[in-house]
Amino acid sequence: MIRHQFQKGLKVFSIADKPVLMALIATLGTWGLTALGAALVFFFKEIRQHILNMMLGFASGVMIAASFWSLLAPAIEMAEESSALPPWLVAALGFMAGAGFLWLADQLLPHMHLDSKLGDKPEGITTGIHRSVLLVLAITLHNIPEGLAVGVAFGAASLEGPSVTILSATAVAIGIGIQNFPEGAAVSIPLRREGLSRWKSFMYGQASGLVEPIAGVIGAAMVVKMQTILPYALAFAAGAMIYVVVEELIPESQQGKDHLGTHLATFGVILGFTVMMILDVALG
Repeated sequence: MIRHQFQKGLKVFSIADKPVLMALIATLGTWGLTALGAALVFFFKEIRQHILNMMLGFASGVMIAASFWSLLAPAIEMAEESSALPPWLVAALGFMAGAGFLWLADQLLPHMHLDSKLGDKPEGITTGIHRSVLLVLAITLHNIPEGLAVGVAFGAASLEGPSVTILSATAVAIGIGIQNFPEGAAVSIPLRREGLSRWKSFMYGQASGLVEPIAGVIGAAMVVKMQTILPYALAFAAGAMIYVVVEELIPESQQGKDHLGTHLATFGVILGFTVMMILDVALG
């Protein structure tokens, strides 16, 4: 009797049965690592350009690897099993839609990139928002696909198919979380350098990651409710992440006049890709 109740309790709290809850927990974790990275502003006021470049390069590598190993490859495998359309077409449509969505958001959401100079005109719609907020909005914009990727991965894992497992979804969350740590510092410390207080810099830095739990919950819920869109959703998240990497992270990581910074940014990409590949293959 006791054993039966215990097994019943395990089933109730099964990870696979609660993908939205697990996506929320996972993305709260990735946001927490963003906040932890932003907290470095309490110890440092400056961040060397070549260190910032390496951080951004590392984030790029993680996102590139996650886009293929954790999103595109499973999307194609699922499309082979369930879609009437050719698998390559399903992946291509989802991938292009994800990139198009981020392009549209990039055109509409007012923001400024980390490499922007004083006096530069903000991108997106015209607004009177303060420059520091615009810098945070730029990071917030590319945290959307990161949260979406985690949510979609946990949603896919809940369907108990062979393409995405709980461990591989966890690998996505760990990889995104790892790259969020330097990303948080890359937001808060430059804000401190611009004259904001340490507390405000930290609050702005951690706030850039708050969108991830929202996107994660939405992604998991959509996949669970509409299982037929799963291959498209995985490819969509991949396209959105690659757009961010090419449009923002890699160009910003190549800033600086010395060759050391650009070389470190390149090595950062290689390191980030390797770490994410190991996580996904080992856990997936």
